[in-house]
Amino acid sequence: MDIAQPRTRNPERTRKQILDAAIAEFTNKGIEGARTEEIARAAGVSKRMLYHYFNSKDGLFQAVLEKIYLDIRSAEENLELVNRDPMKAMAELCTFSFDWFAEHPEFIAILNEENLHGATHAKASTSVLTLNMPLVNIISKVLKRGEEAGYFRPDVDPMELYISIAGVSYLYFSNLHTLSEIFGRDLSSSEELDKRRNHVVDVILGYLNHPVTQPAISLDMPGAQRQND
Repeated sequence: MDIAQPRTRNPERTRKQILDAAIAEFTNKGIEGARTEEIARAAGVSKRMLYHYFNSKDGLFQAVLEKIYLDIRSAEENLELVNRDPMKAMAELCTFSFDWFAEHPEFIAILNEENLHGATHAKASTSVLTLNMPLVNIISKVLKRGEEAGYFRPDVDPMELYISIAGVSYLYFSNLHTLSEIFGRDLSSSEELDKRRNHVVDVILGYLNHPVTQPAISLDMPGAQRQND
């Protein structure tokens, strides 16, 4: 007669199951609409166990936010951009960012939700800043090598550059459905995604390669005034 073996507790596995279920629930319903009992059910744990690991729904959302940042930053580090040709490294980062947004709609949804709540959970996190700063350092090193090789302009702020890289891809996916409707094109098709990915790379590399020959135009300079004023 077989004797049933007691199930071994695996805190790491349990935590991952809860986080995976929470990501799906928060993605589909947001913070207000999400229900911890549904998350616990989907994770195969009790509601009491969920609160044991994460204390509250807000604590769980904060952990989800930290996880999605950890996932993308870890994947970016694996690109090993610092030791690559600077031009290829920047093109790869642009391509990677675009494809990550395309393949991880939950990333867009969770960040949109966090911004709606004024980055409350990011402010309470002890790891969000430390998770994201290494990428800025990596970009700084690539920019320096590109400048020394004569490829890149010398006045690039690495944080501003990453915001631009993320921005030209992020809006495309966060507004994918409305943009498809108002322009009458299926922007989720493979053809459109390929075109947009190439456009993103061209925009960023075009900026990096643009020589600094004139000062930036400000709104109070004569050249910035409308011709018919």
